[in-house]
Amino acid sequence: MIVLTTVLASGTNSTSTINDVEPGLLCFLVVAALGLALVFLLRSMNKQFRKIGPKPGSPEDFAAGTAVEGASAAANQRPLRGLAAHRAALAAAAEAAAAEAREAERD
Repeated sequence: MIVLTTVLASGTNSTSTINDVEPGLLCFLVVAALGLALVFLLRSMNKQFRKIGPKPGSPEDFAAGTAVEGASAAANQRPLRGLAAHRAALAAAAEAAAAEAREAERD
């Protein structure tokens, strides 16, 4: 690599040597863009990791001591998001419909 730059530098009418070369604005912009992309990728990764955390009320929560004693089970659960929330809503609707059907049979 050094040989190639020396050959290229000697073939031009330049008085600069290898020690005089500086990175310049283009290299700064490339490094800044990579740094900015890294920040956004890390934020996105953390967001995805929060979504796939341990299931609420799992034994790991109680073993780790994250569950508050005396609190209801709902207080120790994270809110459902996405497909899990949709499935929970469907299950609640089906349960409500079954309860209405049982109530209608009693009357």
